[in-house]
Amino acid sequence: MAILVTGGARSGKSTFAEQLAVQLNEKQGIYIATAQIYDEEMRERILQHQEQRHLSGFNWMTIEEPYELSEQLKQVSGTDDDAPIVLVDCLTLWLSNWLLRYEHDPDKAGKLTGKVDELLAGVSSCKGQVLLVTNEVGSGIVPEYPLGRSFRDLAGKMNQRLAALCDQVFLVTAGIPVELKSRAYRLE
Repeated sequence: MAILVTGGARSGKSTFAEQLAVQLNEKQGIYIATAQIYDEEMRERILQHQEQRHLSGFNWMTIEEPYELSEQLKQVSGTDDDAPIVLVDCLTLWLSNWLLRYEHDPDKAGKLTGKVDELLAGVSSCKGQVLLVTNEVGSGIVPEYPLGRSFRDLAGKMNQRLAALCDQVFLVTAGIPVELKSRAYRLE
C-alpha cells in the first residue's frame, strides 16, 4: 500500500507521516531521506528531523539517498507482512536534486519525466507499505525565474501521478491531516 502525504512548507507533513508510520507498523521503519546539505541552515533542518525521529522511540533505519530513489525502494520494500514500513521524505527535494543536476540540459524536462517514471515504477514494486512525503508547491505565486517555474510544473505533475497511484492521499495544513482520495469527486 502506498500513501502520499503533501502540504506546504512547515505544515506538519513529515511529523504526520512519521506518526502514521508508527501507527501502521509498530515494529520498525526504513526512513529514506533525500535532502543534501548545501548550507548551515539545511544542516540544522536535517539534524532537527534526525532528533525528532530519535526521540520518537520508533526503530528507524535511516538511508540517505538523494538520487537513486527507485532502486532504493526496490531494495528495501520487503516481501511479506512483517516487512518494515518505508517512509520517503521528501520527493520534492529529490526532484530538485535532479533538476539542479540537469539544469543546463536542453532536455531537462524529458529527463526529469523519465526519473519520475522510474520513481513510480519503484513505488509500484514495493510489497510492503510506503509513505511518500512531498510538498504542495502550486498554491503560491508564479515563480519569477524559469528554473522555479520548471520546478513548480514538474513537481505538480509528479504529485498528480503519485496521487493517482497511491491508495491514500493526505493534505496536511497547520498540522491537521485530511485524507483527500476518499473524498475526491469522480467524473463519470
